[in-house]
Amino acid sequence: MSIEGTCADGFEPLRDLLETNLANGEDAGASIAVVRDGELVVDLWGGEARPGVAWARDTITQVWSVTKAMGALTVLTQVEKGLIDLDAPVTEYWPAYGAQGKENVLVRHLLGHTSGVPGWTPPIRIDEILDLEYSEGVLADETPWYEPGSAPAYQLVCHGHLLDAVVRGAVGRPLADVLHDQVMAPLGGGFRLGVPDEELDRCADLIAPPPSGLDFGAMGPDHFLIRTILNPLLSIDACNGAAWRQGAVGGAGGHGNARGIARAQALISHGGEVDGVRLLSEETIDRIFEVQSEGDDLLLGVPVRFGMGYALPMSSAPAIPEGRVCWWTGYGGAIVVNDLDTRTTFAYAPNKLADHMVASPRTDGYVRAAFAAVRG
Repeated sequence: MSIEGTCADGFEPLRDLLETNLANGEDAGASIAVVRDGELVVDLWGGEARPGVAWARDTITQVWSVTKAMGALTVLTQVEKGLIDLDAPVTEYWPAYGAQGKENVLVRHLLGHTSGVPGWTPPIRIDEILDLEYSEGVLADETPWYEPGSAPAYQLVCHGHLLDAVVRGAVGRPLADVLHDQVMAPLGGGFRLGVPDEELDRCADLIAPPPSGLDFGAMGPDHFLIRTILNPLLSIDACNGAAWRQGAVGGAGGHGNARGIARAQALISHGGEVDGVRLLSEETIDRIFEVQSEGDDLLLGVPVRFGMGYALPMSSAPAIPEGRVCWWTGYGGAIVVNDLDTRTTFAYAPNKLADHMVASPRTDGYVRAAFAAVRG
């Protein structure tokens, strides 16, 4: 399968790896991008978006929890404007959230996955989580699953709902609108939280992963992972449907290509400014690296280390470089990594899903190849 795009000298191993993975079937279609010291030094794509349809320059695909990093970036831009205080109670922006003993939960607890509410307890359908105000109301009524602030419990699907309710209360507009208008539009697009009708044909179809290596049977029905992945179950067929793609589920439903993701996230690795567009200060970026939770995640079951809206280097993701680095990944393998020490952002957006929650060999290979090239 042919690869298109551009690749600067020194980054050829990254292109070679994409070519190999497309040829051997590890990838069906994908895009990769690297922004290094202000330049888009890698912008590659190839394979198929759907059977018989080539992956094009503007193809986008669902990147699952990389959407969370885009949501975090959006929240930080509102922190920069003084509209959101990370240390304020959530109830300052979302009064209803104080129900059932959650009145002391802070905004930074939501960003650090310690809200105490990693999912919905009442049965909820996909069409209901697409109705953000309804499903956010259900979250507001939740009794905490554990003591908020005491441990990480990854907010698998509801994370974007939590952030959306705060942004909606602080700014008066949904998270998706603020992301599109204030972040993506000035930087050239390439990421959508809610794909409009006229852009649906840009979406690559997801391909289901192989069976998971997790022993779900050993977890028991009360395990946080079981309670969240089944309520609701996001099937591949549902995610490939128009209703889901048009929705704005900020924990999992964003669609983008590597170029758009990398250019936006390069605001973090480049001191808050990309191509003359300044949206963040160094002081706001510094807050990302304040550790909000660390230890075995109550949902993921692996060691995690979350800063403000992003993961930091951690043992369960061995390919992530050490240093002043913040990142996150999506189910199946999509990833974005911001390395502030080298002024680099790397992004990868595939449509064929791997057995991947936090790390996997295919994604690790791309990350290592990218940062090996960056570090010479």
